[in-house]
Amino acid sequence: MARKVKLKVSPRLLKKRARRNSFSVRKSCRFTTNPELIKSIDYKNSDFLKNFLTERGKILPSRISGNCAKYQRMLASEIKKARSMALLRYTAE
Repeated sequence: MARKVKLKVSPRLLKKRARRNSFSVRKSCRFTTNPELIKSIDYKNSDFLKNFLTERGKILPSRISGNCAKYQRMLASEIKKARSMALLRYTAE
């Protein structure tokens, strides 16, 4: 009879499996939990909109910012309006 050879599992692979199997806490939308913030989504409020941009000037995706799809679309359109009005930069400084 042939013996079955057991392979060693690398520690890197074990970490990868653990990350895949673990679940993270679901981010909640800050606008649905606090409806007063919806009023601050405006292209004139550039200080608030800067929180949703990376240091390179890209719009943060909803999976990172935690926004729901409705408010992510609203934020993106207001950021684009602010950029066209020259209130926000298109790229990094």
